Amino acid sequence: MTASFRRALALGAVGLAGTQMVALARQHRQVRRAAPDLRVPAAYLSLNPRPAMLTVLRKAMPLLRAPATTDAIPVAIPTATGSLSAFRYEPTSGVPRGALLWIHGGGRVMGAPMQDHALAQQLADAASVTILSTAYRLAPEHPFPAALNDCAAALTWLREHCTAAGVPTRIAVGGASAGGGLAAELAQWALDHDVPVDFQLLLYPMLDDRTLDHGPGDRGHLIWTPEANRLAWTAYLGHPAGEREDRPYAVAARRADLTGLPPAWIGVGDLDLFYEEDLAYADRLRAAGVSVEVHVEPSLFHGADALPGTEGAAGVRSLRGSMLAALTAAFDPKA
Repeated sequence: MTASFRRALALGAVGLAGTQMVALARQHRQVRRAAPDLRVPAAYLSLNPRPAMLTVLRKAMPLLRAPATTDAIPVAIPTATGSLSAFRYEPTSGVPRGALLWIHGGGRVMGAPMQDHALAQQLADAASVTILSTAYRLAPEHPFPAALNDCAAALTWLREHCTAAGVPTRIAVGGASAGGGLAAELAQWALDHDVPVDFQLLLYPMLDDRTLDHGPGDRGHLIWTPEANRLAWTAYLGHPAGEREDRPYAVAARRADLTGLPPAWIGVGDLDLFYEEDLAYADRLRAAGVSVEVHVEPSLFHGADALPGTEGAAGVRSLRGSMLAALTAAFDPKA
């Protein structure tokens, strides 16, 4: 190894270290924008669904907040291609007033129902409803419409279960992030196929494949970034994100007419990449005559409520409290 080659290696190492330091400093500045009790170590994570990382992320994501629970009842949902794994949760007191199909997040390329064990039981208890938390096939191995078809099969199973169990067939659909987007798309599908859905519970939903930069508020630097969003949507749609997309139910925000959709609750933080697209969808729902409640949580970034160490954060309690109250109100006999 020549002296000049060693110097080149050393300069390269210094340059790489410098680049990493600049990136870390930029990340630190973004974390400082979040509420103080959300500045946990996990806030520095980035979910980047590149093919080389997907296997690792798929194993890690369900561990973020998946404590063991004896309340989750395993369910196998029959589909045209086999079966889906799911979990059913019943309220610990009282007879269920209805049911919620819950769809997990993960950019449509990762995630699993067990990551939401605690949240699902919390929703069941707070609203006195049966919860079905379902898996679905993931992209890029299974692009659109695989996930939507799986969620539709889960919705059918849930309606049949409610009928057999004597549970009122007042049914909501909901989910977080990608799950929220799938829930919105499922509500559109259900409307067009005369399948009754009574409410949408959309937690920082992934609604629009055209969100490919940080936007005017410089949002979306933490956990889920424009790069991750582009990769995930491209994997799901089977073509580059942001290009023309005319297939019904592929992208919730691309549906022209939102008339007739069920009432909705949409919750999002003002540091979330999805902030603008979520508020825009809420405005379009209202313009179409759909009742919508929007909860914007200040200084909250995407997925903050799912990170270890944020359970007691004020913003997390406020966001989750609004969501629980909305679901409870949706099943009020007077609603």
